[in-house]
Amino acid sequence: MTVYFVLKFLHVLGAVVILGTGGGIAFMMLQAHRSGDGAFIAATANSSLAATALLTGGAMVLQPFTGGLLMEMSSTSAAEPWMIASLILYALASLLWLPVLFMQIEIRTITRTAVADRAPPPPRYHALFRRSLVLGTLGFGAMLATLWLMIAKP
Repeated sequence: MTVYFVLKFLHVLGAVVILGTGGGIAFMMLQAHRSGDGAFIAATANSSLAATALLTGGAMVLQPFTGGLLMEMSSTSAAEPWMIASLILYALASLLWLPVLFMQIEIRTITRTAVADRAPPPPRYHALFRRSLVLGTLGFGAMLATLWLMIAKP
């Protein structure tokens, strides 16, 4: 097993973790939201935030390092069209992911407060949920496109 193979495996694994946790978190939050149960939403938001911070965050940080090392080891130029597109899409996904992370923190806080007050989630929760769903979907699409380019490169 070569160093290149291990790096490539870690790079692909990072992309899979980002997409898997992103899709899983979106699905679970959507199910919790649709239930209308404040306690379920708060618990799901708490777990979703932990997964986002640990799994997605870790993979998002790892990707540039493994990708950079792979580029160096394979003599791939950052000026190749597929690489430029991949870097732009990854930057876009990262820029969309960061605000969603902070929205998840606020969603968790809002829903915990609502549960403690025995009240339904307030309008601010609904606005944040919709916004995070839109940004998350766009970021997920950007990551899917990045993975597509990585696999389909010439």
